[in-house]
Amino acid sequence: MIPFRRHILSNGLRVLHHYDASTRMTALNVLYDVGSKDESPERTGFAHLFEHLMFGGSANIPDFDTPLQKAGGENNAWTSNDVTNYYTVVPTHNIETAFWLESDRMLSLAFSPESLAVQKQVVIEEFKQRNLNQPYGDSYLLLRPMAYRVHPYRWPVIGKNISHIADASLDEVKQFFFAHYAPNNAILSISGNLPFDRAVSLCEKWFAPIPRREIPCRALPQEPVQTEARRMTVERDVPLDAIFKVYHMADRLHPDYQGCDALSDILASGRSSRLFCRLVIEKKLFTEIDCSITGDIDPGLFLLKGKLSPGVSLEQGEEAIEEELHQIREKILEKRELDKVVNRFESNDLFSNLHYLNKATNLAYYELLGDAGNIDKEVERYKKLTPLDLQRIARGLFAPENSSTLWYKSVPATQGAIAGTF
Repeated sequence: MIPFRRHILSNGLRVLHHYDASTRMTALNVLYDVGSKDESPERTGFAHLFEHLMFGGSANIPDFDTPLQKAGGENNAWTSNDVTNYYTVVPTHNIETAFWLESDRMLSLAFSPESLAVQKQVVIEEFKQRNLNQPYGDSYLLLRPMAYRVHPYRWPVIGKNISHIADASLDEVKQFFFAHYAPNNAILSISGNLPFDRAVSLCEKWFAPIPRREIPCRALPQEPVQTEARRMTVERDVPLDAIFKVYHMADRLHPDYQGCDALSDILASGRSSRLFCRLVIEKKLFTEIDCSITGDIDPGLFLLKGKLSPGVSLEQGEEAIEEELHQIREKILEKRELDKVVNRFESNDLFSNLHYLNKATNLAYYELLGDAGNIDKEVERYKKLTPLDLQRIARGLFAPENSSTLWYKSVPATQGAIAGTF
């Protein structure tokens, strides 16, 4: 149980507060309800660009990091398809420094051509490093538009093309900021050794004067149900052949979401998981294999990827994967197999909510989903799962017509090519 109190400022900023007497620190977590799904298809990567721009100077503070470091604090940020999240941690006696810094960059950024040029170059280099200059780096640049035809999840958070960031103008960047980074589009979560009354007083002092803004009505296109399998083959200079498969799955608030997550652990979480035991250890068809879910708020993807052992063909590898998916669709798994992953989730959930910063981050996210109080109900949703539930979910999830498959063939660098139907 994570006790918290809620306070809403006149400008619409939602404030969540959790008091933790076990620490001398306090964390401020600011979650903005904007992610890559809110970008124009012609200007992708903007939410991620702002993850960097927000540290490049604000309306009244030219340097974010220096005053924070002098106060003994630290900060970081991350961006997803759905949200952009910033956090600042300081000793509680210096907490007003954090309120000053976070409120000023919510008010406005500095928006200088020099700062924009610097951060654009940082993002471009990150794009190259992640997606172009490492083995298998472009796999999700290929998979997302294969799986999604209309929904903005069809491009990754970092963007689908370097030119979208390189060509972005200062006016376009300003428009994106004032359309999304506003108190009435944010959740401020405070966790640590700061009393509630003091926290509210500081929120009223630093955040309440920031005016509300007009937030565009989010009207995202709904992805049509996929009715046939999609495939693509690429040839790249990589060490081993690899197979990537994605399946459309339930959205974050759907009752089947936890079942999809449990299936990913049963199949490929740890050395005792099904795919690792049978395809890596026993049959030695793969050198590594993994499953995960994107965890998106809108209907996301179930991801399966594996690197083949030398001498094993892509056909053999995919046939083995399909056989394992057939087994989990057709045979009810043993209760102990489900209990193992549920117990692991309960343990991870417990440990993730011990630290004051994690509490602040998690409370903000659950508030965005509808109610921060639901943070204490997540474990129960996993505990209610049954083997029959997972079989039902698996039959819909792993239907062949719900799949998009990428064969990643290892060839010398001079022979790379693409072929496929998608």
